[in-house]
Amino acid sequence: MRRRDLLSLPLALGFVPGIARAATPAGGSAAPGQAVRTHALSLLGEPKLPADFTHFPWVNPDAPKGGEITRWALGSFDSFNPFIIRGTAGVGSTLIYDTLLKESADEASSEYPYLAQWINLPADRKGVTFDLNPQARWHDGRPVTAADVVWTFNALRQHGRPFYRSYYGDVTEVVAEAEKRVTFRFRDDQNRELALILGQMPVLPQHWWESRDFTRPILEPPLGSGPYRIERFDAGRSIVLRRVEDWWAKDIPTMRGTQNFDVTRFEYFRDNTVALEAFKAGQIDFRTENVARDWATSYDFPARRRGLVKLEEIRHELPTGMQAFIVNLRRPMFQDQRVRRALVELFDFEWMNANIFYGAYTRTNSYFSNSELASSGLPQGREKEILEGFRGRIPDSVFTAEFRLPTTDGSGNNREGLRRALTLLQQAGWRVQDRRLVNPQGRPFEFEILLVSPTFERIALPYVQALQRVGMTVNVRTVDPAQYQRRMDSFDFDMTVGGQGQSLSPGNEQRDFFTCAKAREEGSRNASGICDPAIDELVELVINAPDRDELVARTRALDRVLLAHDFLIPHWHIRSFRIAYWDKFGRPPRSPRFDIGLDSWWIDPEKERALAEARRTL
Repeated sequence: MRRRDLLSLPLALGFVPGIARAATPAGGSAAPGQAVRTHALSLLGEPKLPADFTHFPWVNPDAPKGGEITRWALGSFDSFNPFIIRGTAGVGSTLIYDTLLKESADEASSEYPYLAQWINLPADRKGVTFDLNPQARWHDGRPVTAADVVWTFNALRQHGRPFYRSYYGDVTEVVAEAEKRVTFRFRDDQNRELALILGQMPVLPQHWWESRDFTRPILEPPLGSGPYRIERFDAGRSIVLRRVEDWWAKDIPTMRGTQNFDVTRFEYFRDNTVALEAFKAGQIDFRTENVARDWATSYDFPARRRGLVKLEEIRHELPTGMQAFIVNLRRPMFQDQRVRRALVELFDFEWMNANIFYGAYTRTNSYFSNSELASSGLPQGREKEILEGFRGRIPDSVFTAEFRLPTTDGSGNNREGLRRALTLLQQAGWRVQDRRLVNPQGRPFEFEILLVSPTFERIALPYVQALQRVGMTVNVRTVDPAQYQRRMDSFDFDMTVGGQGQSLSPGNEQRDFFTCAKAREEGSRNASGICDPAIDELVELVINAPDRDELVARTRALDRVLLAHDFLIPHWHIRSFRIAYWDKFGRPPRSPRFDIGLDSWWIDPEKERALAEARRTL
């Protein structure tokens, strides 16, 4: 998942944002001890593109502007402030803003000029200075200034989601040194990704927000400086964004050939099934498909058979992170690892993959799956050295047994898993009495699986049947997205679908995922409530890794310890994007390595006319 997602996505449906991190001193070949002025930052070697690059290599720099794209969203919205806990922000809310730097979707961890035209790194690496583009303007014509950057940073850290406080925790000061120059000073030189993290920061207009309460949801379209402005909306139902024709950044290298649609419309639906039917009816132009059953069975309709709708699977190189049934460790019944391992034993992935997912998925066995950061086998070399420093404070199995998830024959008759689960539960003090699992005080093992979409009911219900076979009482409850987010923010759940997305460069975000401080802080992304001093220390080792080799070893060590605790019941992953779209788009000849690249598509007038004619005969 791309780094920018960490700033905007809530925990939902198991896709939780991750981060990038790295190897050489950020921003070029200069060694520590030498100041650097650069056009780009990278943590995995040198930036690929030179200072005089004219556009990203996967875009069409001459892509035509115009037309309209309609996309879909699930649930509802009551705010255009995506940066705070309160309210449910409308999708597309971040399209009205610019960030200091722009990530390259074709490189694992590189950022190039956007609001900031130049980046300056001091010799001691204890800070970063951004020189803003003199052309940068808000939609009201006023210039974007360093004061806006300072105000934004302070507002996010003081009043934004708790995530920002940990994400920006190593920044000690931010100063507007001139109208177009802003400097961030760091606690030390150990947090090597911090300059890139700050580059991802969206900048808000101080003069607009000062007369409004940033801590409250707002349904007034905010002022921005980005490629789109909110033209109109129907609260909770739809949002229409219109391209800003005189957008100040339309011809800078990182933006050329992108943001080509005149209008981007988001239509809201309460249910994914209804949204799919709206797509088939032509009310939605583009959708990504995350449901294997629907991908296999639901796209055989007249427009698809006539070639008016295209389906594609686009391979990507993104780490797939961890999606899982997560349990709330704050609940006493889940605090015994033997109980959690029993829950793992009862999950029959092979049956689900064959009967529900059409064989589309691979089981996830690492928090950093589909990357070199994933642990495997027994620890060796530097990874083992790191873990030896924690011996006695982490499970002994880390050193003696390779982490393995149970497997079945896919028949649905998981007898061995049932036996192992019952043994573990008995060891933990639970027993079956009158066909119910009870503790020594006679209290039943009873909990609720909280879901945000009916789509996951078909995964939860077979799992519930397996849990019931050992005497557990389990209910499934599906709530609307707004209520789900409120309950997740306050950790008001027993079990849910969630997880952590990752990238090739884990760093500061790991604090929000796994540390004790965040287990106690409402709105954090440590939904499970993981709190272990050894894990806290491993997280800090990852954040402060001095080079790529050490980062890989430290991340594998963290991964291995997390897995050994059985904090969750791992799900599955896929290594491609599944997309469906009505055939009216033009697009570059290739997609970037880490993204679909939809922002570089455009409306092809000839295709659009042909599609409109063909639709009349459907």
